Amino acid sequence: MELIVNNLSKHFGEKLILDHLSFSMQSGDFMALVGSSGSGKSTILRLIAGLDQPSSGSISVDDTPVSGPGPDRGMVFQKYSLYPWLNAAENVAFGMRLQRMKAAEIKERTAYFLEVVGLSDAATKLPRELSGGMQQRVAIARSLATNPSILLLDEPFGALDLQIRESMQDFLLKLWQRTGLTVLLITHDVEEALVLAQRVHVLAPNPGRIIRSLDVDLDKTDLDQLRLSSDFLALRRSLSATMRELEPALS
Repeated sequence: MELIVNNLSKHFGEKLILDHLSFSMQSGDFMALVGSSGSGKSTILRLIAGLDQPSSGSISVDDTPVSGPGPDRGMVFQKYSLYPWLNAAENVAFGMRLQRMKAAEIKERTAYFLEVVGLSDAATKLPRELSGGMQQRVAIARSLATNPSILLLDEPFGALDLQIRESMQDFLLKLWQRTGLTVLLITHDVEEALVLAQRVHVLAPNPGRIIRSLDVDLDKTDLDQLRLSSDFLALRRSLSATMRELEPALS
């Protein structure tokens, strides 16, 4: 899999939202785009997902231009967006039914991905019977079940409290390590970007553009220890300082 975002710009009316944005990803990459309000983070994901069209520039997946939504791109939003009248298994199966997979394959893949996200015992529970973290794991399982080339995460843990958010970060990192997923995360949280991603791009706001990029070469065996390590804290301070320098641009 190769995702190429080339010279991407987006206007809404006369307002420039994204300004000549370029980056690329390969199979198995975990990349984060971190930025404050006004940096166009969600707009970038909507464009890659094919939910909106760029004003200029191009997006391609495996040399195929993105012109609309497709099963090669799975998306998980901040709000869990589960169908409240369907149980966990039915929610996971929903996209596969739209793809007209065979019933036996849907059943097998539903069971497998519920097991992958640790929710086999919750298969028959409705969303209202699940915690916020469990609902988001169902949403991730639903996206994975359609076998996307890349998983797009739009602030997926932003609605969760700190303890659950850190638990979900640990879950997502282990899931990536286990499955070899290709993941693009957008977040306003510098620490979350550093904990999860191999490579981080910092976005400046108004208009959104990449102003800093860095590789995160840290031992992520134990995330609790990672968050306390001197190398991690130094990177977090450095990125936080970059973000603070951008604050006047928000006025």
